[in-house]
Amino acid sequence: MENLQQFLPLILIFAVAYFFMIRPQIKRQKDEKKFTSELKKGDKIITKSGLHGKIVELNDKDFSCVIETMAGRLKFDRSAISMEMSKKLNSAPESKS
Repeated sequence: MENLQQFLPLILIFAVAYFFMIRPQIKRQKDEKKFTSELKKGDKIITKSGLHGKIVELNDKDFSCVIETMAGRLKFDRSAISMEMSKKLNSAPESKS
């Protein structure tokens, strides 16, 4: 019984770390993987480096995509696409200017 009481604070610290740090990170990785697998031609996206473009080609062999920008077409790895920024871009109302 004393051994259990001795390790109880350590167990509680691990439980708190799991629920507030590890579990949300796992959920985020799962959401990001789902997002990249659901990308399709014509989607407007923003890369993590801030490049805006539209997907014109998807390659499942090397998990890449070709993005059309104002400067031309560029090939990117799908993991370089920002889930948060792309969702904000697609949910924002289109400006008519």
